[in-house]
Amino acid sequence: MPLVNDNSYKPLFFLINGHFETIYPTFFRKISPPCTPNTISLSTPDDDYFELDYYDNNSAKTIIISHGMEGNSKKPYVLGMARIFYENGWNVIAWNYRGCNGKMNNSIKSYHSGFTEDLEVVIKFADIQSVDKIALIGFSLGGNLTLKYLGDSQDVHPKVKAAATFSVPLDLYKGAIQISTRGNVVYSKRFLRTLKKKILGKARKFHEIKLDKLPKIKDLKSFDDYYTAPMHGFKDAMDYYQSCSAINILDKITIPTLIVNAKNDPFLPEECYPIAALKNHKYVYLQTPDRGGHVGFCTSLNGDFYWSEIRALEFFNSMI
Repeated sequence: MPLVNDNSYKPLFFLINGHFETIYPTFFRKISPPCTPNTISLSTPDDDYFELDYYDNNSAKTIIISHGMEGNSKKPYVLGMARIFYENGWNVIAWNYRGCNGKMNNSIKSYHSGFTEDLEVVIKFADIQSVDKIALIGFSLGGNLTLKYLGDSQDVHPKVKAAATFSVPLDLYKGAIQISTRGNVVYSKRFLRTLKKKILGKARKFHEIKLDKLPKIKDLKSFDDYYTAPMHGFKDAMDYYQSCSAINILDKITIPTLIVNAKNDPFLPEECYPIAALKNHKYVYLQTPDRGGHVGFCTSLNGDFYWSEIRALEFFNSMI
């Protein structure tokens, strides 16, 4: 315990490998919000802000969803998760990291895989809505962020009762190398295109950001070296990766937590499947289905719930 030997996810017949399972939901899943959310701007202790979508269900339970790199609260995987929990009686908060709401934020900081300070602001917002229980869900970068909060926070909020994470790059350095391999060039180019665009916008406001290196950057590690790390107080990319990789603090997590990493996830190296480290963990459950891709787990063409959404709901129902 607690390795979960459940391989119940079965992909649709035409999703023949991890790339197809990753790409298909991104481009072809069409899903509407469970209702019209309240879009709320939250201030941060450093005089910045970010926005969230709040689906108020008049419930005593709230789920907080953290998206992946360059995602937002309107992505299909976020809306799908929001819908299943809203329809099962939960309030839902889907938040946008700084600069991920389509607007420039106020400070030089943006977001990164270990920026737990803003997640704490979201949790405090959830608490003032008079709820009894809070649960966390994170995808990819948001999964690492969630785990980092649970394992590294000096004071995890007492109402946070459980967490579920999917497709998590637990080792950020090895993950950055993996996504920059030749087989993943389509993904890395897509991420770098939007990240570079944001840097260009930031540089117009913050003149200390230098753009001379930007055209030469061809991989995520270089981007983190020149921009992510110095903008957020790290010495370099390796300092950032070492400080923020959830793999280093899993042993400190003390609430029921699920990590689901598909074995055919094209983004994840072998270091992101810490079977030996977690086989005797009291709280962290590791599930490694053979299939699923990266934030995929597609089981429907007609708007039904995906396997990952059902799995998260089942886990919380059994733990909370």
